[in-house]
Amino acid sequence: MTATPATDPAHSGEPSAAPTDPPVDISALVPPVRLWEDGFATDPHRYYEELRSHGPVGWCELAPGVAAYLVTGHRAALDLLQNPEIWSHDPRPWETTVPGDPPVLGMMRWRPNTLFADGEAHLRYRRTLVDAFSLVEPHDLRERVRRAVEILVCRFGPKGRADLVSDFCRPLMAIVFNDLFGLPMCESERLDAALALLIEGGERAAAGERDYFRYVAELIDTKTAKRGKDLTSWLLDHPLRLTPEEVTWQVFLTLGTGHEPVANLVSNALSRILGNPDYYQTLTRGARPVMEAVTEVLRYEPPLANYAIYYSRRTFGFHGTWVRSAVPVAISFGALAYFAEKEYEGGHHPRDASHVTWGAGPHVCPVKQHTLLIAIEAIERLTQWLPDLDPVLPRERLSWRPGPFHRSLTALPVRFTPRTPEPSGERP
Repeated sequence: MTATPATDPAHSGEPSAAPTDPPVDISALVPPVRLWEDGFATDPHRYYEELRSHGPVGWCELAPGVAAYLVTGHRAALDLLQNPEIWSHDPRPWETTVPGDPPVLGMMRWRPNTLFADGEAHLRYRRTLVDAFSLVEPHDLRERVRRAVEILVCRFGPKGRADLVSDFCRPLMAIVFNDLFGLPMCESERLDAALALLIEGGERAAAGERDYFRYVAELIDTKTAKRGKDLTSWLLDHPLRLTPEEVTWQVFLTLGTGHEPVANLVSNALSRILGNPDYYQTLTRGARPVMEAVTEVLRYEPPLANYAIYYSRRTFGFHGTWVRSAVPVAISFGALAYFAEKEYEGGHHPRDASHVTWGAGPHVCPVKQHTLLIAIEAIERLTQWLPDLDPVLPRERLSWRPGPFHRSLTALPVRFTPRTPEPSGERP
């Protein structure tokens, strides 16, 4: 997407206030809102309200001592996303200022891949991902998801009860993405465990980062020795000739951002569906598409709530706030969704209303359709196999995993009529 020229005042990223209202240094006026607290996972909306009291750009901590600006205004978010001349994804100037080894560093440190690159380097990395994923045919991806759902339903179906987070959503994504990148299903638990520690940003985040890197490095070694029909092999053989290090970090990014957010997207959608019996009945009868539930989550409860992180190339006034260079500026998709939902009575959003959960500008998600296909197919297959899923707890009593970046359920316990499907034989 072509960025709007910075000379256009409507899209320049400069403050929209009148000249008589100069930008303020919010970091000197208010204490940072601590997104690393357990209370943020329990009630993020309270934290977003406090941040919005700062204006469209608030002041927060992603971890103890790691301060950041947090964008909670829709217009400010678009101004940022669409102005690469002003905003960079490269965290290296910030990294030189970071004391010690904060637990969120594993999610934020620079690596040579599409997320942390700008300009021509970003286009080069992005091209390899788009080309590799274009080789994954939709019918093949559906079949991979279908097989994975069958495997998991065979495990817990006869019990008549399950935790749809630990028994279904997370292992499902580990199986599917391992399959796409060329590793066997038996490696799935390692992948799931390492990513869970890394993204939560807690005391064991560094251990999760090490385990996940080791996992990816072993995958690259395996595919370097013997190619296959998988994303890793296609990245290694791409005509743009990424170095082995670049392929490693492309896989590190893509495998992680495939597994964790899509698992959260599916579990959040299932919790909303099952929390509304009328909705669930219309879905299982085929009267309402799963796509509506998935879109509702993307609009109102994004699985990655605060992980679009940028850095200003210079110190300047942005929507009333004096933003310093080399300080993280995170777009809060969670806050944008929360305040958008508040605007509509009953939470019913117009069908044609837009959201920016996929991002915008040069870094808009390059594999949106693959993500949607996996999430929708997973929910459709599960509810076809087990059409009488009954939540054990009301949605307001469910618990959420800690961490500043994601919106992720700890568990989603359900009951249902026991079912013992025959793998790859019986059809729902």
